[in-house]
Parts: sequence; C-alpha cells; structure tokens
Amino acid sequence: MHGHQIKNQNALHFLTFTVVGWLDVFSREDYRKIIMESLQYCQKEKGLNLFAYVLMTNHLHLIASAKTGYELSNIIRDFKKFTAKKIIQSILGNSQESRQEWMLRLFKYYAKYNKNNQLYQFWQQRSHPVELVSPTWINQKLLYIHNNPVKAGIVKQPEYYLYSSASNYLLQEGLIEVEIIDLGLL
Repeated sequence: MHGHQIKNQNALHFLTFTVVGWLDVFSREDYRKIIMESLQYCQKEKGLNLFAYVLMTNHLHLIASAKTGYELSNIIRDFKKFTAKKIIQSILGNSQESRQEWMLRLFKYYAKYNKNNQLYQFWQQRSHPVELVSPTWINQKLLYIHNNPVKAGIVKQPEYYLYSSASNYLLQEGLIEVEIIDLGLL
C-alpha cells in the first residue's frame, strides 16, 4: 500500500476501496454478491473484525480491524486481489453483461500504468486507511458510512439500504454480521 501505512494492524481503521475510473461495477447483483461473500470469508477465515460497511456502485467503505495474530494490511491485500480476480472472471464469463467490452478495456488501460498488474486492474491501489483513535472520529466515520446511500439519493433512511451495516445498527439485522460499536462505551 502506498501513501498511508497501517502502523497499528489491530486498531480500528476507516478504509475505502474504489474501482478504477470510478466505474459503477456494483450496480449489478452478481458483483455485489462477490464482495459480500468475500467480506464474510475474511471475517471467518482471515481474521477480519468488521464493524461497519457500505457498498456503493463504485466503492466500498469499511470500519475494520484485524484480530490478534492477523495483519489488516494482509487481509486488505488478499481481499482486493481475490475480489478483483473473481469479478473480472465474472465479467468475462457473462455474455449478458452489456458493459463487458467497455469495462474490460478500461481495466486493461489502468493496468498499463501499474507494474503490479499483468492484464487488468480493478481496484485503485490505495485504500486510504485512517486509524480511528477517538469516539468522535469513530462516530463521524460510522455516520458517514451509513449516510452514504442517503446522500447519493438512493434511499431516504440509511437502514433501508441493503448493502450497508446501517440495518445491523438500527434494526439488529443485516446481510452480513458486524460487530456493533457501542459508542456509549468509548
């Protein structure tokens, strides 16, 4: 990772993963499902503590940390590598994808400028990790994540957006489990 380094691997971090060119890949269910299943896998198998998330059409925000014995940078690297490969395979194998040729051309274009990629680049390289060190900062990022779909005009209330942890916090249910941050305890 460039720019921002994760110094404390087990601390709470606000993370952003953005598709190259801000392509609206996650407007399709197939690709959203890959992200959600991969988050769950990282929780079960890779040591990811997930506290909040929102998956928008072209980016993903998380509040996360690594469990003891794991490193957040490794989880991020593996998550981004796996999801990029899986989503590109899905695009390649989907003859119904009307944007297939256009998206693949753009992924190839971005890969040309990154020596780490062979053919395609899906995610922007940076994840912009920000360590959350105070209750104020944590609350601000939590509200920012959950209000993303409201600000985008997709839903009127954060808890009605399916691909967000807002419903976990407000309705005690969600697509995937998260660890609820009790701001009263911070």
